[in-house]
Amino acid sequence: MNRALINKILITLGFLFAYRVLAYVPVPGVNIDVIREFFTSNSSNALGMFNMFSGGAAERLSIISLGIMPYITASIIMELLAATFPNLGKMKKERDGMQKYMQIIRYATIVITVIQAIGVSIGLQSLTGRDGSSAIMIDMNLFIAISCVSMLTGTMLLMWIGEQITQRGIGNGISLIIFAGIVSGIPSAIGGTIDLVNTGELNFLVVIAIALVILITVGVVIYVEMGERRVPISYSRKTVMQNQNKRIMNYIPIKVNLSGVIPPIFASAILMFPGTILQASTNEFIVAINDFLNPNSYFFNILTFLFILFFAYFYASITFNAKDISENLKRQGGFIPGVRPGESTANFLNEVASRLTLTGSIYLGLISTLPWVLVKFMGVPFYFGGTSVLIVVQVALDTMRKIEAQVYMSKYQTLSAVGL
Repeated sequence: MNRALINKILITLGFLFAYRVLAYVPVPGVNIDVIREFFTSNSSNALGMFNMFSGGAAERLSIISLGIMPYITASIIMELLAATFPNLGKMKKERDGMQKYMQIIRYATIVITVIQAIGVSIGLQSLTGRDGSSAIMIDMNLFIAISCVSMLTGTMLLMWIGEQITQRGIGNGISLIIFAGIVSGIPSAIGGTIDLVNTGELNFLVVIAIALVILITVGVVIYVEMGERRVPISYSRKTVMQNQNKRIMNYIPIKVNLSGVIPPIFASAILMFPGTILQASTNEFIVAINDFLNPNSYFFNILTFLFILFFAYFYASITFNAKDISENLKRQGGFIPGVRPGESTANFLNEVASRLTLTGSIYLGLISTLPWVLVKFMGVPFYFGGTSVLIVVQVALDTMRKIEAQVYMSKYQTLSAVGL
């Protein structure tokens, strides 16, 4: 392993450590015991799921308690706008335009964070503990101002950490932050499960069944994520003669899951947003809507499945550009046997990608919801969903691939230097 790769890994771990430290920095003026008591009593609904994705920062009302979700929400909005308005989509493809595009996402993140921070602050006003103590220990107006500034600072720091990991470290920074948040809750989840077994609330055989569900889910995720359709390519004799000493890939690898981990993250971000805001209301109609959005409800999981299907197709259409691939093939003298170069090749690749996306989207939807259904039938008294397992395994596989690519690149550079 070369020094450059080690430095990238250390940089990534350093930034993730900073993220975990920020999770323990509370917003000034709150009674943390009341907040923790509130989240403990709501561990099986949308707040419990939100707390899991924030790495436990929400139950401490940390400055990063809103997590990276405002940034993801802003990204979703911009992706939808870019797909709707051609000028915005064109801006995204240009180098200078991409910088403006990312800047717009940052400004949108600020707006969403402030709105969510104000909503959370107002919601805490009526929150009290079992002993009658208030969750807010200072003047309400002052607290709203302080919490907005604190949470905005925390979200901006998270966004910066994610960008730094992507640019200077290994893997996708935003995905790794979510990964670290979920993984950080595993020790406490194991401890809580042991306590439930000791108190008799959970049967030991049920725990074994849950472990089997998790292992099977992990195995299926790894199997599908490694799967790809290899479309064969042939090159003209002239191209082969010109590249006798170069390796030419004779196939186009198209993954079964083209959209990766993005659909479940997007779906979770959208479904958790209204639950976070509506939780503070006592209106009967709003409470009924909030109950529908409970992660332990069938309606929530049906919505999760449908949202994942939509985002899988949407994101795959963005990441896989058949027209660009066909043009590059034509330029390099390559073609798919039995398919004419140009538009016919693009149509063929789109058809292949569409079939794979159908399979991949159904796989993502089932993995995100089916484990919950199985655990629900077991009568488990806490929330467990396949989305968290899916995100953890996918991010781990993606990071391992990038580490492997770095290792191969360093070996190639070393061999090239020796050859020179």
